[in-house]
Amino acid sequence: MSVLQIAIEVIGWLAAVLILASYVLLSLGRIEPRGYLYQWMNVIGASGFVLNSGYNGALPSAGLNVVWALMGVFTLWSVWRARKAAAATVH
Repeated sequence: MSVLQIAIEVIGWLAAVLILASYVLLSLGRIEPRGYLYQWMNVIGASGFVLNSGYNGALPSAGLNVVWALMGVFTLWSVWRARKAAAATVH
Protein backbone atom coordinates (compact mmCIF):
# COMPACT_ATOMS: atom_id res chain seq x y z
CA MET A 1 0.00 0.00 0.00
CA SER A 2 1.43 3.38 -1.01
CA VAL A 3 1.66 6.47 1.19
CA LEU A 4 -1.13 8.06 -0.89
CA GLN A 5 -3.43 5.07 -0.37
CA ILE A 6 -2.77 5.10 3.36
CA ALA A 7 -3.46 8.84 3.50
CA ILE A 8 -6.75 8.39 1.61
CA GLU A 9 -7.81 5.64 4.03
CA VAL A 10 -6.88 7.74 7.06
CA ILE A 11 -8.89 10.66 5.63
CA GLY A 12 -11.88 8.33 5.13
CA TRP A 13 -11.73 7.03 8.69
CA LEU A 14 -11.32 10.53 10.13
CA ALA A 15 -14.31 11.66 8.05
CA ALA A 16 -16.37 8.79 9.45
CA VAL A 17 -15.39 9.65 13.02
CA LEU A 18 -16.16 13.33 12.46
CA ILE A 19 -19.63 12.72 11.02
CA LEU A 20 -20.45 10.14 13.67
CA ALA A 21 -19.25 12.49 16.43
CA SER A 22 -21.39 15.31 15.03
CA TYR A 23 -24.45 13.06 15.06
CA VAL A 24 -23.77 11.83 18.60
CA LEU A 25 -23.26 15.38 19.89
CA LEU A 26 -26.45 16.49 18.15
CA SER A 27 -28.43 13.54 19.54
CA LEU A 28 -27.18 14.27 23.06
CA GLY A 29 -28.21 17.91 22.72
CA ARG A 30 -24.63 19.16 23.05
CA ILE A 31 -24.70 21.06 19.73
CA GLU A 32 -27.41 22.74 17.69
CA PRO A 33 -28.44 21.50 14.23
CA ARG A 34 -28.16 25.00 12.75
CA GLY A 35 -24.98 25.75 14.68
CA TYR A 36 -21.65 26.37 13.05
CA LEU A 37 -19.92 23.45 14.77
CA TYR A 38 -22.40 20.80 13.61
CA GLN A 39 -22.45 22.12 10.06
CA TRP A 40 -18.66 22.44 9.79
CA MET A 41 -18.20 18.91 11.16
CA ASN A 42 -20.52 17.63 8.43
CA VAL A 43 -18.96 19.71 5.64
CA ILE A 44 -15.44 18.58 6.54
CA GLY A 45 -16.52 14.97 7.12
CA ALA A 46 -18.45 14.80 3.85
CA SER A 47 -15.48 16.31 2.01
CA GLY A 48 -13.26 13.58 3.43
CA PHE A 49 -15.76 10.97 2.25
CA VAL A 50 -15.81 12.55 -1.23
CA LEU A 51 -12.05 12.23 -1.41
CA ASN A 52 -11.98 8.68 -0.06
CA SER A 53 -14.92 7.27 -2.00
CA GLY A 54 -14.00 9.09 -5.20
CA TYR A 55 -10.45 7.74 -5.03
CA ASN A 56 -11.78 4.23 -4.42
CA GLY A 57 -14.29 4.45 -7.29
CA ALA A 58 -17.41 4.48 -5.10
CA LEU A 59 -19.08 7.17 -7.18
CA PRO A 60 -22.59 6.95 -5.67
CA SER A 61 -21.10 7.55 -2.22
CA ALA A 62 -18.94 10.38 -3.55
CA GLY A 63 -21.99 11.98 -5.19
CA LEU A 64 -24.08 11.69 -2.05
CA ASN A 65 -21.35 13.31 0.00
CA VAL A 66 -20.91 16.15 -2.49
CA VAL A 67 -24.60 16.93 -1.93
CA TRP A 68 -24.18 16.49 1.86
CA ALA A 69 -21.27 18.95 1.91
CA LEU A 70 -23.15 21.45 -0.27
CA MET A 71 -26.15 21.25 2.07
CA GLY A 72 -23.85 22.05 4.97
CA VAL A 73 -22.29 25.00 3.15
CA PHE A 74 -25.73 26.31 2.23
CA THR A 75 -26.88 25.98 5.85
CA LEU A 76 -23.75 27.76 7.11
CA TRP A 77 -24.44 30.59 4.66
CA SER A 78 -28.12 30.85 5.62
CA VAL A 79 -27.34 30.81 9.36
CA TRP A 80 -24.67 33.47 8.86
CA ARG A 81 -27.12 35.65 6.92
CA ALA A 82 -29.86 35.20 9.54
CA ARG A 83 -27.51 36.05 12.41
CA LYS A 84 -26.16 39.06 10.52
CA ALA A 85 -29.72 40.31 9.88
CA ALA A 86 -30.69 39.76 13.52
CA ALA A 87 -27.63 41.67 14.71
CA ALA A 88 -28.43 44.53 12.35
CA THR A 89 -31.95 44.89 13.75
CA VAL A 90 -30.65 45.00 17.34
CA HIS A 91 -28.38 47.97 16.70
